[in-house]
Amino acid sequence: MHSVLSSPERQNQILQLLARNQRITVAEVCETFEVSEATARRDLEALAEQGKLQRVHGGAIALREAPPEAPILQREREQAAEKIRIGLAAAALVQDGETVFLGSGSTVLEAARALRTKESLTVITNSLPVINTLAGLPNITLICLGGQLRKSELSFIGHITEQALTEVRADKVLLGIRAISLDHGLTNDYLAETMTDRAILRVGREVILLADHTKLGRVAPAFVAPVESIHTLVTNSAAPSDFLEALRERGIRLIVA
Repeated sequence: MHSVLSSPERQNQILQLLARNQRITVAEVCETFEVSEATARRDLEALAEQGKLQRVHGGAIALREAPPEAPILQREREQAAEKIRIGLAAAALVQDGETVFLGSGSTVLEAARALRTKESLTVITNSLPVINTLAGLPNITLICLGGQLRKSELSFIGHITEQALTEVRADKVLLGIRAISLDHGLTNDYLAETMTDRAILRVGREVILLADHTKLGRVAPAFVAPVESIHTLVTNSAAPSDFLEALRERGIRLIVA
């Protein structure tokens, strides 16, 4: 352990090489820095733990960081066809008579639109667009959580929202996310929303994540929860098969829309 702590300069140079080449092997670390394989592996593992690279068999690769998130109204146009398919597939998992929590985001909004035709449903939400989509429908009992309105997302977050979340339970939670990584779990852009997201994860017996292929294998700044906190991922056919296989191995159900 002391050797890892006493090698910040070497680890810094490993990151510089990785930034240039996007990939580095254990053998290259040994050769470049004249260290043993054990030391090279310890360096790579220490950097992976710090969230600075992703460990792969025999070496490491640079992290693909998720780009900054655009406002929801702008995002509705991105991957629009994929989001509609994912929303329809997620809505098909919801049975008549169930209570479902719908989170914020443009993909979950597509699921909300698809749920309008259910015969009987209780919907809990912190999303203003979802409220607007489902308000006034005779077949849907709508429970709206208040709080501080996040303008770009048109979602309610913060202490008041989190307090309200402790009072509700749902059969299923339908949630969007900025990024999902095998090593770094579910991550979002906005640190202030993290505690609200974690509270949402606790209200449902089944957590269903809606994420198109652009969210997979990426990392955003704010850690929300480990990958194992979700039960089902609904994504589209452009999702990388090795990423999906790794999720399947962890016991996560996959639906490719």
